[in-house]
Amino acid sequence: MITVELLSVIRRWHLRDQMSIREIAKRTGLSRNTIKKYLRNDIVIPQYVGQGRISKLTPYVDKLQQWLKTESNRGRKERRSVKQLYHDLVQLGYLGSYDRVVAYARRWRLHQQQLAGTVGRGAFIPLTFASGEAFQFDWSEDWAVIGHERVKLQIAHFKLAHSRVFYLRAYPLQTHEMLFDAHHHAFQCLGGIPKRGIYDNMRTAVDKVGRGKQRTVNARFAAMVSHYLFEAEFCNPASGWEKGQIEKNVQDARHRLWHQAPPFASLDALNDWLTERCTALWQQIQHPEFRNQTIATVWQSELPTLMPAPRPFDGFVECIKRVTPTCLVHFERNRYSVPASFANRHVSLRVYADHLVMVAEMAVIAEHKRIINRHHRGGVTCYEWQHYLSVLQRKPGALRNGAPFTTLPEAFKLLQTKLLTRVGGDREMVEVLSLVLHYDESLVLAAIEESLAAGAASKLNILNILRRMISPALPPLADTPHRLALIEEPIANAERYDGLREVRHAA
Repeated sequence: MITVELLSVIRRWHLRDQMSIREIAKRTGLSRNTIKKYLRNDIVIPQYVGQGRISKLTPYVDKLQQWLKTESNRGRKERRSVKQLYHDLVQLGYLGSYDRVVAYARRWRLHQQQLAGTVGRGAFIPLTFASGEAFQFDWSEDWAVIGHERVKLQIAHFKLAHSRVFYLRAYPLQTHEMLFDAHHHAFQCLGGIPKRGIYDNMRTAVDKVGRGKQRTVNARFAAMVSHYLFEAEFCNPASGWEKGQIEKNVQDARHRLWHQAPPFASLDALNDWLTERCTALWQQIQHPEFRNQTIATVWQSELPTLMPAPRPFDGFVECIKRVTPTCLVHFERNRYSVPASFANRHVSLRVYADHLVMVAEMAVIAEHKRIINRHHRGGVTCYEWQHYLSVLQRKPGALRNGAPFTTLPEAFKLLQTKLLTRVGGDREMVEVLSLVLHYDESLVLAAIEESLAAGAASKLNILNILRRMISPALPPLADTPHRLALIEEPIANAERYDGLREVRHAA
C-alpha cells in the first residue's frame, strides 16, 4: 500500500532528480506499472477503490427498499416503524443487526429528500423543562376493535415534559365534556398537576386565534383551568415543534400500543388496558436525558413538585331542551325520558362524557347513560317507566301496549299477566306500580315476588307484605337487674279486701 509520503518521494525522484522508473522500482519495491499510474495521472494523494464487501443486508436490500417506498406512500398513522421492518426482515432470514437497517433507511430517506429538494428546510432548538413545570396535551385519531367492530376513536394524550411519563385515554368524540373528563383521569394517573399546560389551538379550548399569543379562550375551558390551578399556554398556529414531545408521543403510541392492541368488549375495558400498558411502559423506556434511569424513576422524583389534584371538575356542557308531549328529550338523534310533569316544558340538559343529567326547578329530575350512535341510523329511545306513572294513573289502559313498560322487571311482568285476567286488573296493576312512588322499588319488587310465591297475587296482599317489611321490629325483652329480683313471695289473702266492703255511715 502506497502512502502520501512515499508518493511524494517518488514524484521528487522522477520529476526533480530525473531518476528512471526502473531505478525507482528497484529502490521502493513497487512495480513499474504502479509507479507509471501515479505519475501519469498526476496523483498527489493515493486513492483506493473499495473491494465491494457484501453485507448481510445485501440480499434483502431490494425487499427493504420496496417496503420503504410502500410505507412512504401510506398515511402517517398506518406506517410501520423501522423496528417493525427489521423484525419482518428477521422473519425472512436476515441475520444482521438492527443498526444496519436503520442506517440504510436513513440513507434512503435522505436520498428521497434530495430528489424532492426538501433537505434542510428548518432548524430547531431543543427544549428542556424543570421538574413539575409543564405538561403537553394533544388529540389523535386511532382505530380499535370494540365489541367485534372496528371503530375510530379520539385519543387524548398527556405527557409530563420533565419526566416524560405519558397517559392515554380513548373517547368517541373530541368535545368539551370528553376533554374535561380526560384531564381528571390524567391528573389522577400522573399523580398531580404541573404549573403549565401546553396546547395547540384546538376548538374546544380556543374560540378565536388573535395576533401573536392573543387568544379568546373558551369559557368552559377557562373554568376548568381555574379549577385545576394551572396556566394554559397555546402554541403558534401550525407550529407542532413547540410541543414536540407530545407530537412524538402520538407517533410512538401507534407502534407501542395500537398496532398490538387486542379486541375489547367495551370502551371502558380499552381505557383500563391503556392505563395498564402506559404504566408498564414507564418502567421500560429509558429517559432521553438521564440515560441511566427510566422515566418511571424520574417521575418518582418529580412527584413532590406537582400540585395535588383537587376534586373532579364538574365538566358538563349545558343546553336548553324542550320536552315533547311524549315526555322525551332529543339529543344526538337519541331520545331520553323525563317525568311526565315536565311535558311540553323547557329543561336544562347537562352533557357529561358518559351520562346525561336533566335539571329543572333547581333539581335533578332525570339521569341517563349517554348513548353515542356511530352509524347515523335511527336513534335509540331510553325510557324509565317510573316517569310515566302519573299519566298511567289517569289512563290505565295504556299499560297493555305502552312502550315505556316493556322494560318492567320480570316480577312486575308476571304479576301483570296474572292481574290482567281479572276484571279491573289494569287499574289494580297501575296501583301496584304506583307503590314505587311511596316505597323503595327494591322493597316493592321483593313484596311482589313473595306474593307470587305464596300464590296470592293482589294489591292488598302486596301492601300487607310491604307494611310488614317496613314496620319496626319488636323491642327486645328487658334485662331485669339483679337488685330488683323478688325476695319474698306475696301471699294471696282475700280477707284484706273484705275490710273495704264494710258500710260506713255518715256521722
